[in-house]
Amino acid sequence: MTHHDLVVVGTGSGNTIVDDRFAGLDVAHVEATRFGGTCLNVGCIPTKMLAYAAEVAETVRSASRYGIDATVDRIRWPDIRERVFGRLDPIGDDGHSYRSEHGTVYDGWARFTGPRAMTVDLTGGGTAGFTADRIVLAGGGRPLVPPPVTDSGVPFETSDTIMRIDELPRHLAVLGGGYIAAELAHVFGGLGCEVTLVEAADTLLGGMDETVVERFTDAARERFTVHTGRSVEKVTGTAGDVRLHLDDGTEVRADLLLVAAGRTPNSDRLDVDRAGIELHDDGRVRVDAHGRTTAEGVWALGDLSTAHPLKHVANHEAAVVAHNLTVSDPGELRAFDDALVPAAVFTTPQIGTVGRTEQECRDEGIAYRVGLHEYSDVAYGWAMEERRGFCKVLAAPDGTLLGAHLLGPQASTLVQQLVQAMALGATAPRLADAQYWIHPALPEVVENALRALEDQ
Repeated sequence: MTHHDLVVVGTGSGNTIVDDRFAGLDVAHVEATRFGGTCLNVGCIPTKMLAYAAEVAETVRSASRYGIDATVDRIRWPDIRERVFGRLDPIGDDGHSYRSEHGTVYDGWARFTGPRAMTVDLTGGGTAGFTADRIVLAGGGRPLVPPPVTDSGVPFETSDTIMRIDELPRHLAVLGGGYIAAELAHVFGGLGCEVTLVEAADTLLGGMDETVVERFTDAARERFTVHTGRSVEKVTGTAGDVRLHLDDGTEVRADLLLVAAGRTPNSDRLDVDRAGIELHDDGRVRVDAHGRTTAEGVWALGDLSTAHPLKHVANHEAAVVAHNLTVSDPGELRAFDDALVPAAVFTTPQIGTVGRTEQECRDEGIAYRVGLHEYSDVAYGWAMEERRGFCKVLAAPDGTLLGAHLLGPQASTLVQQLVQAMALGATAPRLADAQYWIHPALPEVVENALRALEDQ
């Protein structure tokens, strides 16, 4: 059986681990789908390229509020799709070629056969087995599809497949109400499709700050047909005519179904019990602060193990694991840092968030103050005719920043200065007073939210 010094299973953030520090080692990579992982192929990057196209179309449609009469004459979906994957697919192909030239690449699903021993069900047929001194698991996750859909036999799409469809549907039904469902509803709604969202919870984007949730759900109801607090009892129909039967008797009829009801880690495909690797109750691989699993010589990172399935978290963890693989002194090991994990949702309206939500502060019994300022109360907000956006800052009585939540244009960018302030320990008064705030730029909404804290 082939033996390697190091094997990395998964080539998303896992593909960033091996660099010049590992020169001279026998290294192998294993990939079950396409090089580049979720982010490059079916996640962050293609969705945001599509979301921007949808935003452009929405801007044109809403131009009349600025005194400009404009229409969207045509949506060229094949051209939009080619702009995305014509750029991204070659990146994955180049990654595969590079790793093949500088090591071994196994194309297929890997599973453990024993401690630090795996077999790969090769994509082209057959199997290949190997052992390794060290193994890094970075195999990511996949869409979760509930039984009413899988049991129906009715065709459906997931976030892994819908971005490559051949033509836009007239009416898209979206099962789910989290950030993936929200972003893809924005994409296809912006590109001219009728969209219906079905979510079991009472609101969309549950778990985010309550003000974000309330305003985003209201905004979604203005753009789409939204059924919240509803579950799907069964799915019927055929390709081009899908019917969702909801628990209140409502029938949602569409020509395409997108299932965006969450994701699940791929740990169940690895036969980890044969390697002595423990899992959390939700299926995530259990790791310590340094990325080590419960099996000697096996590490894990990213969506397979983290409680924060975000690309920037996986990149951070990959950098930590890469360092830890190169040191022999336990005292030199680095630890994961997930104390302040920001996130963004690229919809209309856009969302940026970091730290505790207001409801978490209440539930944890933390004393806090709220500073909230509307986009409509700053000059650039007037220019944009933005009437729903806001910046909300949460701080302890001593000014320590606890969380920040923005909804509106450029929210994913505006939140970064609050992320930076929290990471560096700057208090709300210090952040507000230590710098000039460009007038009349949109960051004034952040400044004024910070200053609103002083009035309490």
